Amino acid sequence: MIWNKERETMPRKALRELQLEGLKWTVNRVWDHVPYYRAKMEAIGLKPKHIVSLDDLSKLPFMTKQDFRDNYPFNNFAVPKEQLIRIHASSGTTGKPTVVGYTRHDLDMWTELMARIVTQAGVTSDDIAQNCFTYGLFTGSFGLHYGMERIGAAIVPVSGGNTDKQLMLMEDFGTTALIATPFYALYLAERAAELGIDITKRLKLRVGLFGSEPWTEEMRTQIEQTLHLTATDNYGMSELIGPGVSGECECFCGMHIAEDHFLPETIDTETGEVLNVGEQGELVFTSLDKEALPVIRYRTKDISVLDDTPCACGRTHTRMRKISGRTDDMLIIRGINVFPSQIESALLGISGVGPYYQINIYRKNYLDELEVLVEFTDETLLDNFKKLDELTQTARERLYNVLGINVKLRLVEPHTLERTTQGKSKKVFDKRNDPQ
Repeated sequence: MIWNKERETMPRKALRELQLEGLKWTVNRVWDHVPYYRAKMEAIGLKPKHIVSLDDLSKLPFMTKQDFRDNYPFNNFAVPKEQLIRIHASSGTTGKPTVVGYTRHDLDMWTELMARIVTQAGVTSDDIAQNCFTYGLFTGSFGLHYGMERIGAAIVPVSGGNTDKQLMLMEDFGTTALIATPFYALYLAERAAELGIDITKRLKLRVGLFGSEPWTEEMRTQIEQTLHLTATDNYGMSELIGPGVSGECECFCGMHIAEDHFLPETIDTETGEVLNVGEQGELVFTSLDKEALPVIRYRTKDISVLDDTPCACGRTHTRMRKISGRTDDMLIIRGINVFPSQIESALLGISGVGPYYQINIYRKNYLDELEVLVEFTDETLLDNFKKLDELTQTARERLYNVLGINVKLRLVEPHTLERTTQGKSKKVFDKRNDPQ
């Protein structure tokens, strides 16, 4: 199913022409209305008239999250506050939040993009969608909410938490589409089992739209097997617009980027050099028609690969591979680069190990140490130390083969590690600067 066939199957030549028009419009907009970015351009002798082709995109300065912090709360905006009809913000757990805003045009465009995303996932007007994202300043809940409404699906805005009630409503309402973080989806399945709910008989779930935190293909398999639905991925971030930047189609060969609204690049994180399509690097996006908060070459810190080969679904827009990690969550342990996603992939491929894990980094005798706690699933192992030791050794060897370093691994009892019922789950705890 394709929501906007004219745009989503546009010939590449016409799409490139549309992108150039949008790029010129955006550059002129920030030049005229966003003084801090104009100053960046002036510092390198660049003016809007110098942008004459898409190849000139690489001449423009990057934008980063620090630009948002330096211009908190509203100095990033290209419109006066009177033209804003929505303001969202990040949680701000490490300082001032990142503030984003929308004009009426921006909200309508966002809603249309989300209509594409949910349609790509297989949702139709016949579905009842339960939204387990927390409503508030977080953009994810509202994006999926209005996208569902736009295509005519019934939305249940239950918000986060209260898991028992979530399951009751899923059964009573006949919920068919689930919106949640991937780890909360697994917790729903776990809690259903504890309550004796046979998901195949009492629930009607058939499709899930999961996001807000990185998750692996192994996690997808786990979700599909426990909730008995098709698990789909989508991508976005508040600085760009919220969710809606890209999403999976029925071919599951990457997430189609809304290239008529966002111009994607991948760059070398260290040098900033633009990489060729097909090379893994940091994702960078430029908005093409945002009014309130245009962004130019925004560095997402997310690591992926772009793919512009034809897709069997008929959409012509470039796809991006599932996020493999973030440049700011990469752990350097004794000179080896380690991503949490590598650990998750290794663990979820082991029979007898559950999806809940915790990563601790600490310093011992001036050396960094990596400790992984993971739950085992069979409680009878508590009385069988030999099998428990064998499972521990299997997991430790799997991690070594994937990471190339020895990891201190500890199997812990089921239900030991914290479950996150609202928001993103915290899995990494860096204790290197803690008092010894």
